[in-house]
Amino acid sequence: MEQQLNYNGREVYVVDGTRTPFLKAKGSPGSFSASDLAVSAGKELLARQPFAPNELDEVILGCMMPSPDEANIARVVALRLGCGKRVPGFTVQRNCASGMQAIDNAVQDIASGRHDLVLAGGTEAMSRAPLLFNESMVNWLSGWYAAKSFSARAKLLTRFRPNYLAPVVALLRGLSDPLYGLSMGQTAEKVAYQFGISREAMDTYALRSHQRIATALDSGYLTEIAPLYGTNGQSYTFDDGIRRDTTLEKLAGLKPFFDKKFGLVTAGNSSQVTDGAALLLLASRDAIKRYQLPVLGRIVDIEWAGVDPTVMGLGPVNASVPLMQRHQLSIDDVDFWEINEAFAAQVMGCLNAFADERYCRENFGLQAAMGQIDQERLNIDGGAIATGHPVGASGARIVLHLLHILKRKQAKRGIATICIGGGQGGAMLLESVNEVQA
Repeated sequence: MEQQLNYNGREVYVVDGTRTPFLKAKGSPGSFSASDLAVSAGKELLARQPFAPNELDEVILGCMMPSPDEANIARVVALRLGCGKRVPGFTVQRNCASGMQAIDNAVQDIASGRHDLVLAGGTEAMSRAPLLFNESMVNWLSGWYAAKSFSARAKLLTRFRPNYLAPVVALLRGLSDPLYGLSMGQTAEKVAYQFGISREAMDTYALRSHQRIATALDSGYLTEIAPLYGTNGQSYTFDDGIRRDTTLEKLAGLKPFFDKKFGLVTAGNSSQVTDGAALLLLASRDAIKRYQLPVLGRIVDIEWAGVDPTVMGLGPVNASVPLMQRHQLSIDDVDFWEINEAFAAQVMGCLNAFADERYCRENFGLQAAMGQIDQERLNIDGGAIATGHPVGASGARIVLHLLHILKRKQAKRGIATICIGGGQGGAMLLESVNEVQA
């Protein structure tokens, strides 16, 4: 278990944040690269600040699959945003929590006194995940480039086989555990089996996610979304994976995707493969006073935890419970929760684990269960099943949106938590703040 950050008395605030609409991958590369998405969100965010982009101390981004032209994508984005050569940038990767990890790094730099004003978040263009040559093709090409004569190359041509052209799909590899050989969907199947979660329960949860985000959009609650504009003049103003017309009957008609014979997890009760970015502006008390910045909330504490990779979806529980214990909080002390919806089975598995005495005893040494999270306080504006899950950005999205929920509901405290491929969980304890005292 990782230790609590040493804040040295310096509190860390979120001033503002913006995200793009999340755009569903539709079988071909999307209109925007990962850096395009981050730049779009960043321009909107920085344009409404009273300081110039070159007054930032640092830019930190999470991203799993930047393109070959986006090495250290945070630096690429910083330069494209007009931060200038002086502002450094670096990129982090913690699978599904990469955006949350970027915020964590920003918090540490501000809390330690190294920086006062940091742009942090995540971006991902999952639709542009590369197709790679397989090992046979790589070996054949190595021989081809090493051949010095016509006869040597002619001989190599006779050895070429059509199956050398079968690509390695980077997205599928990235969404599979390399040690256990399970896809993330298969780990969700394991969680469903462990807690006896039914297909109907999963589909009901998925339906509610779509209904809740549609209501939030219609009610004007998704104010953090900034429009995207394509080079062809097309505009995108909302998450296009929302299915307003879906029903329980339609969801029930979908076939299992990850375990086709016995499974319960379908495309309908899973998060969508999506492109998107989410950025937050974090500041110290000094920066807030210097620039007279508004305050959205405060990041109180952060926790990371490891779990069995085959049930990686339970990571949010193992990260959140130590966080609550450290601050002497019960389930009821947390006003609102955001648990990233990688899969309906995974979120429901977390709810079951929080309420399971045996799980809490074996994992945290507790004599009783932590308790049951009221689902009227969980993902109240929907989640990734409806919005999509651009893996580099989702951790930042849930932090940003939870802060907006706390402000809207005039609530004090929330936890944003996310499961992580490879068997980890991350959790952030957030507080709403109206004004920073001198």
